[in-house]
Amino acid sequence: MGYTIDRLLTGVSFEEAEARTRAALAENGFGVITEIDVAATMKKKLDRDMTAYKILGACHPGHAFAAIESSPRIGAMLPCNVMLRAVDGGVEVSAVDPVASFAAVEEEGARKVAAEVRAIYAAMMEKL
Repeated sequence: MGYTIDRLLTGVSFEEAEARTRAALAENGFGVITEIDVAATMKKKLDRDMTAYKILGACHPGHAFAAIESSPRIGAMLPCNVMLRAVDGGVEVSAVDPVASFAAVEEEGARKVAAEVRAIYAAMMEKL
């Protein structure tokens, strides 16, 4: 089992891919609650250059509440990250597969939430 749900957006700028990804998340009830510009951080901390790379911490409040209610320590695995990185010919967008991420979680309620979020992410990636 892979651990991400992926889509390659060809012929688009990083900025356009990010805007489309943020819009798709919002359309599906997710908010971006954290953001890490990995390339800028590596430059600042290590003085190393890398291609554009950003991590968006996405949260669907209803699903997050249900997961936490079912398994209170699940917060250590939240939010559900979406990564964008520049590649030859476009931008790769990858969302964590919550089913794979929650594989060790025993509570059925949290597993159900993971399956629901996975389905949303898979549909979202197809429409990007």
